[in-house]
Amino acid sequence: MSRRRSGSAVGAAILLLTLLTAACGGGSDADDAAPPSVPSTPAVTVPAPTTTIPVTTPPTTAPAAFTSAVTPVTAAELGASWRAGCPVGPDQLRRVDVTYIDFDGRPQTGALIVHADAVDAVQAVFRRLYDARFPIRRIEPVDRYGGSDDASMAADNTSGFNCRSAVRADGVEQWSSHAYGRAIDVNPLENPYVLGRTVLPPEGAPFTDRAQVRPGMAVAGGPLVDAFAASGWQWGGR
Repeated sequence: MSRRRSGSAVGAAILLLTLLTAACGGGSDADDAAPPSVPSTPAVTVPAPTTTIPVTTPPTTAPAAFTSAVTPVTAAELGASWRAGCPVGPDQLRRVDVTYIDFDGRPQTGALIVHADAVDAVQAVFRRLYDARFPIRRIEPVDRYGGSDDASMAADNTSGFNCRSAVRADGVEQWSSHAYGRAIDVNPLENPYVLGRTVLPPEGAPFTDRAQVRPGMAVAGGPLVDAFAASGWQWGGR
């Protein structure tokens, strides 16, 4: 999502939550036939009892409030995502736990590793995304994937810090913004990185058609792009 690679990272659509309500009701009225008329006895009509099924409305549950927590990290906790020689040390990084809405509309909790100076912005961004009910597949540190950016993207994992080089068309070797903890990829399957004919992750190829806006995508004017822009972050798609 917000990254500084050389190339075209395109990418937000709104999750549409549809509330389906059902009501059922009914009953029956039946009249017994009147007995034959007898001069001295008037005809009598006895109505059958009417049964009414009450209409029930599913209870409305208010969504849980957004929560966030910040903790320091150690080299051991960063695992394969960090090594000696990286441009920032563990003391410059923080773990930010945030709540988010998954693709089923349910609140979940995930963790991002970011630079200490990006913590406030990250908290503000994910609060906005949570309030907008923007869908996110999962949020896990890249160490869960052995430090592999490819494996993390293939799992549609939203992630921050990873001590790796940038992907550049000119082949020049330089640190990625992720190596500083100052970039975040959001829903990389729905928002793949495109460099010429290369699509990363390859499973994101169907989403290179940006005219067909689907949940989890980053589009100009959408909640994902606007949330990052409000905190001063740039969108890779630009």
